[in-house]
Amino acid sequence: MSQITPRIDHVVVNVAQQLDESVAQYQRLGFVLTPRGHHSLGSSNHLAIFGNDYLELLGYEPQNAQGAVRQWGTLRGLNGLVFKTNDSYGLFADLGQRGVQLDGDGPQAFFRPIELPDGSTRDVRFRTVRLDPAAIPNGRIFFCHHLDPDLVWRREWQDHPNGTQSIRQTVVEAHDPGASIKLLEKTFGSTEVVAIDGGWRLSAGDASIDFLTPTAIRARFGDTTETSPNGHDRKVALSLRTRSLTKARQALQAGDIAFREQNGEIIVPASEAFGVALVFAE
Repeated sequence: MSQITPRIDHVVVNVAQQLDESVAQYQRLGFVLTPRGHHSLGSSNHLAIFGNDYLELLGYEPQNAQGAVRQWGTLRGLNGLVFKTNDSYGLFADLGQRGVQLDGDGPQAFFRPIELPDGSTRDVRFRTVRLDPAAIPNGRIFFCHHLDPDLVWRREWQDHPNGTQSIRQTVVEAHDPGASIKLLEKTFGSTEVVAIDGGWRLSAGDASIDFLTPTAIRARFGDTTETSPNGHDRKVALSLRTRSLTKARQALQAGDIAFREQNGEIIVPASEAFGVALVFAE
């Protein structure tokens, strides 16, 4: 069994039935968003594409509500953490040998049509390997194998007014961070996991996934995050790397977005971003 290197592919913000409202708000936050896509599984989305990762606003249209709610639930906010893979079948077998509990009997294949600049349409294809959702409160963790990455990472979608270039950090509020990070430690190996003030961290290249206690969350974010309605772990904040805090500040001001600055970061409260606190940092 080979060591699996953690690399963030994208994060999912669940906006449920409020796709239109979320698009308007995230544009005010300074993001360029892709046209609406429709998955063969029934969900719909808009993406904010960065250099090598992206943010997904995931929701559903009325006719697809039942299937989408069954898969993603109704809790809005950051509920999907997705890692990269280039070998979904090999990964599924490898994780199974490690004893990692998985969802399903193999990778899940699906697609969404996309319109190209010349007016033609192609299917953007994916295969996902999903960790057991029973072990992940309030969300999903899975791997995504892009079969058509050139159709996703297109240059015309990557220049954001707020200057965002990449995902820097995903923050999970956990009452027992050491226990909560065990699933990722089992998935990637203990060498990727380190103790930090207030919790534990999984290093993922230039990014990290931090599991912090509620006390540590309050100390860093104050009242800008939303608490879990059921007392379980919840992904509460997303830190984004911007090429310029000035650009981020100007974009937020132009969008009439509430924010505060502290310790060289700009923090946008969860109330302004559909349930997830956004942090902009250089």
